[in-house]
Amino acid sequence: MKAITTILSVLALASLTVNAAEDGAKKEGAKKKADPAKAFAKLDANSDGSVTKEEFLASPQAKKDAAKAEKMFAGKDKDKDGKLSKEEFTAAPKKKKKDA
Repeated sequence: MKAITTILSVLALASLTVNAAEDGAKKEGAKKKADPAKAFAKLDANSDGSVTKEEFLASPQAKKDAAKAEKMFAGKDKDKDGKLSKEEFTAAPKKKKKDA
C-alpha cells in the first residue's frame, strides 16, 4: 500500500511539473500586445504630441507595405489634419459589419 501511495504521489508531482512547464512555454511564446501609448511615443520623432504622415510612414512596419500604411493612416486621421493625435492613434478600429 505504501508503494502505491508513493507511486501515485510521484505521478501527481510529475504531472504538475509538466503542466507548469507547458504553461511557462506558452506564456514565453505568446505574442505580446504592443502598448499603443508607447508605440505613439516611438513614432512621434519630434515629440510634438502628434504623429505626422511622414513620421508614420517612416516606421519599419509601414516600410513593409506603404500602401497599406497610408490607408491605415487615413483611417485613423479622423479630423483629416494630416497628423494623428494620441487619441486618434490609440483609438480601437471600428469593427466591420458583415453583409447579411
